[in-house]
Amino acid sequence: MVAAQAGRRVTIWGREPDVVESINSRHDNARFLPGVRLPDSLAATGSLDDLGEAGAILVVVPAQHLRETLEAFAGRVRSRQPIVLCAKGIERASGKLLTEVLAECSPEATPAILSGPSFARDVAQRLPTAVTIASRKQTALRLQESLGHPTFRPYASNDLTGVALGGAAKNVYAIACGIVSGLGLGDSARAALLARSFAELCRLGSALGAKSDTLMGLSGLGDLVLTATSSTSRNYSFGFHLGEGRSRRELTAAGQPLAEGVETAAALVARAGRQNIELPVAEAVADILEGRLSLEAAVPRLMARPFKSE
Repeated sequence: MVAAQAGRRVTIWGREPDVVESINSRHDNARFLPGVRLPDSLAATGSLDDLGEAGAILVVVPAQHLRETLEAFAGRVRSRQPIVLCAKGIERASGKLLTEVLAECSPEATPAILSGPSFARDVAQRLPTAVTIASRKQTALRLQESLGHPTFRPYASNDLTGVALGGAAKNVYAIACGIVSGLGLGDSARAALLARSFAELCRLGSALGAKSDTLMGLSGLGDLVLTATSSTSRNYSFGFHLGEGRSRRELTAAGQPLAEGVETAAALVARAGRQNIELPVAEAVADILEGRLSLEAAVPRLMARPFKSE
């Protein structure tokens, strides 16, 4: 929608035939974004045959399905064609950032990533939104011009690692903040957890070579604050329901909203472990999700850690 509103010719590839039909015949996406009218110029297809003709490819599939999607692009992507990652997560099986998966699967493409504090429905309703687009300088600037319009403001960056990490980690910490709220532990506890979560993100980001300005910006702190404080956030809501006593199995059943942080938590902790970086909050979330730590024991474990300087 953003690209079409900015005057670009846009084709959406859809896996589900009903989505393709809905977009082409009724100009809406009844399955994933009901009640929102799509631009008449936007078309949909179930084929990847014309992929190489696009000026840029925006990949919006969930993080854990990124590799298989990129593998389906094989032979269809031209040299230096920009591929823009729009999902937020870490591949659980490998512990790789999504930018690393892209470099592995499509080395001929120009890598890019779009992230930042944004809810799809806010963007669709043309509410003011600002995000980060990271890539090589000229590609980032071109994408900025291609997608920007009066209600959608992209900031250009060349820090792919920082943008990828910020987008992935914030989902895990949003689950943690949701759990605190669901347990009724109060706003002070949630604020403390949010601050310590950001400290963890910065520690790991420094070890991986992310820029501090990136982590302090829209795709780091900005996205973390939005996702960890709003009931509209799927990850925060997931954590909130966990805190209320619902089970992971129930909350991840078919038809439930996808919370990317559920699969990212263990991968984030494992990646930090390889860097000898300690992430107490993320570790607690991963242990809760894997059934190794009860909600009742999680808070005492965090509060009993040795005193240290901030």
